[in-house]
Amino acid sequence: MAGSTTLDRGEWRTTLDQITHEHQGELVTIEVLDPSAGHQYEAERLPFSSLAYDPRDDTVIGAVGGRPPRYPVVLRHMVAHPTEVDITTEDVAEAAVRVVAPDGTATLITFYPEESGTRG
Repeated sequence: MAGSTTLDRGEWRTTLDQITHEHQGELVTIEVLDPSAGHQYEAERLPFSSLAYDPRDDTVIGAVGGRPPRYPVVLRHMVAHPTEVDITTEDVAEAAVRVVAPDGTATLITFYPEESGTRG
């Protein structure tokens, strides 16, 4: 991912917790970029709930929704045994996180600030 930093595994948990705190109230899109199946959207501009790394299960978990009444259910996207986590580092309109699975499938999580007029 251009303009990004690849995190060391030891930084995943604290960095993703920090991202969760910094991006509360924003909308998020989760895209899966699978070399064999192609590009697919898991969620499009839904309220961001959290992004976390569980070292015990070696899984990155992205969650959207959970804010009633319009989005009362939390939907989670999980990447088991990720090999890489990248975050955007330059001043960009939309911050993003990329998580790469062992088979090369990448999950791209893009944040859209509330003040951009994208709130639903």
